[in-house]
Amino acid sequence: MTATTTDVYDAAKRSAVMARVKSTGTKPELLIRRILTDLGARYRLHRKDLPGSPDVVMPGRRLAIFVNGCFWHGHDCARGSRVPKANRDYWVAKVARNVARDQRNLTDLTADGWRVETVWECQMKDREALEGRLAEVLKKSSLCGGGFD
Repeated sequence: MTATTTDVYDAAKRSAVMARVKSTGTKPELLIRRILTDLGARYRLHRKDLPGSPDVVMPGRRLAIFVNGCFWHGHDCARGSRVPKANRDYWVAKVARNVARDQRNLTDLTADGWRVETVWECQMKDREALEGRLAEVLKKSSLCGGGFD
């Protein structure tokens, strides 16, 4: 995270805006679900019994999909590398903790025999490429002894 941004809101307004950020049912998550449904996949949502509560889970395929916001999860794209000017130290530490937690969850899921895919918010811009990627993921996971969602 290197770039900085100037906030257009005062602290109270920014706090209210940030408090309204959803963690489930986001537009990127809904798009992924729509694509998976169109591809004929059956899935479960937010399995709390799995590390990190993956956004989309296909138990029969042993496939867990996380739909991550670039800013919140420290992606190496333009949006993910921005750091707000206000409370800069807080945000750098917060995102670093998120990245470390994501890595722990990935390690734990993989150790338990799950295949893990992460779809980034910035990848939503090219729906055709995203559909192709998800179709390939489903194809590979059905060849790996899965197939029953």
